[in-house]
Amino acid sequence: MTQKIHPTLQAITNRIAERSKTTRAAYRGKIRRAQQDKPKRSTISCGNLAHAFAACSAGDKAALSSDTVANLGIVTAYNDMLSAHAPYSDYPAEIKKAAAALGAVAQVAGGVPAMCDGITQGQTGMELSLFSRDVIAMATAVALSHNVFDGVIHLGICDKIVPGLLLGALSFGHLPAIFMPAGPMPSGLPNARKAEVRQLFAEGKVGRPELLKAESQSYHSPGTCTFYGTANTNQMLMEIMGLQLPGSSFVNPGTPLRAALNTHAVASLLRCTTENSPTPLADIVTVKTLVNGMVGLLATGGSTNHTLHLMAIGRAAGIRLTWQDLAALSDLVPLLCRIYPNGLADVNHFQAAGGMGFLINSLLESGLLHNDVKTVLGDGGLSAYTKEPFLEDGRLAWRDAPENSLDDMVLRPVTTPFRADGGLQHLTGNLGSAVIKTSALKDKHMTVTAPAITLSDQNDLQGLFESGALNRDFIAVIRFQGPRANGMPELHKLTPILGILQDKGYQVGLVTDGRMSGASGKIPAAIHLTPEAMADGPIARIEDGDIITIDGRNSRLHIEVPEEIFSARPAAAANLTQNNTGMGRELFSMLRNSASSAEQGASLFTWDEDL
Repeated sequence: MTQKIHPTLQAITNRIAERSKTTRAAYRGKIRRAQQDKPKRSTISCGNLAHAFAACSAGDKAALSSDTVANLGIVTAYNDMLSAHAPYSDYPAEIKKAAAALGAVAQVAGGVPAMCDGITQGQTGMELSLFSRDVIAMATAVALSHNVFDGVIHLGICDKIVPGLLLGALSFGHLPAIFMPAGPMPSGLPNARKAEVRQLFAEGKVGRPELLKAESQSYHSPGTCTFYGTANTNQMLMEIMGLQLPGSSFVNPGTPLRAALNTHAVASLLRCTTENSPTPLADIVTVKTLVNGMVGLLATGGSTNHTLHLMAIGRAAGIRLTWQDLAALSDLVPLLCRIYPNGLADVNHFQAAGGMGFLINSLLESGLLHNDVKTVLGDGGLSAYTKEPFLEDGRLAWRDAPENSLDDMVLRPVTTPFRADGGLQHLTGNLGSAVIKTSALKDKHMTVTAPAITLSDQNDLQGLFESGALNRDFIAVIRFQGPRANGMPELHKLTPILGILQDKGYQVGLVTDGRMSGASGKIPAAIHLTPEAMADGPIARIEDGDIITIDGRNSRLHIEVPEEIFSARPAAAANLTQNNTGMGRELFSMLRNSASSAEQGASLFTWDEDL
């Protein structure tokens, strides 16, 4: 495909590349050394080799005794508590069978933790969620440290798991790697009805049995949750970044097409390991690839969690991304999707309307994606991702994705978008730097000015709500929720309450150094505020009644207090022991002071300085 790149996209890409020259060169140097130093199985110690295949079959032992057969490592996040990851139970056996049919060997290299944000929402366990991403990265590196693999298959879906797997994999970027999704569960209770029941419960109009019934009808079988939160945004990103097969993100688990795609993924990875056409992960994850990921995030109205994850992933590859890069792209990239919580449809509807193939094709034709990138399919660029898989007489085949959207209430081309911008803004002002997701905001809620109510725990808002104290205009300031304070948990308990009050006609908003995740919706929310309160950020000096403006139109976050008065105020004291039931917080406390800012990805590791 001959392509003309939009000049603004090219300028942003060039700016990132220039900023990243030194760190990217350091990363590439590390990868070159790893490629040169990588021991071949035929030259490593016989004791090492014997340990590596002691549990293998006789045939696999014979194959691995030579250096001519590829050995694929499997890093899995399987557990059967997470609906999204339950399908992975059978994947290792299927991968081994597919590898054997192609003359290769596959071994489970290791497992990584996989917690569910949906289960831990509002619980103290959520304080370990963001922290778990870096634990997963370390666990991935441990799995690959045996240095006996020629390529890696990563099995992961959900919130922090895919970013963690990729962070760890990039430390072994000299190896080819592929991500293998499991797909979303079939559609259940419509998202609009689920949201309605949640709000009715918050108002006390239905009880817990009714709420549980609605939730169970929504989350009802193996597979990813069907709303467009962080888990499904992960899948979009892995596809548009060329790290998994075209059209594979949203194929339901347990289907013949899903099985065929998994087999094909093994074959694709093996092609990436061949000496005449190697495609290591480091060659796929480039500045252009990450720009493509940011474009996909904006065009689909994806999870705000990726304003953290993409920054961390970039740094792991020696690439310095900033929130300002995202904001600049947001001015350029239109919103092409309406998927819950930014619409009524779920990801199955998105897939049926044309899915990733239609989306990528429209963006490529408009010059809003870089086509000249490597993918797990090799050097063909993103053009291959404008096709979709199907079964023809039981065999996997590929065809062009639909030229026109099959439902323009869900998916549209660049020429007729839902919004002219990508729905994500970088807010700056005298309270610091934050992000706001505007894709689900009505025009009248793009800007809100109101007095502050300051809290240090999202649970305290419930008591104020029940007492009637919130029946007025206000901006909730929830602080000491940043990475250094308590792990930056998601603050989902705030959404129903603030939604009810907004529906009553009150002007409400949120300012926090915590997260709202992929399910953030119709409330104007300045999130990921940095510097955080624990780092003596201005948010620690806000007092009840201070007038705050969240301006999504003009990318501004401002407090109307004279600077000489505001700076002289004492900072609020943190109460990090409240609601502490010992669920892992003591483990995080050992690393709290090492956590970087939200703008740098909220990582426990300063990747680009450790190269």
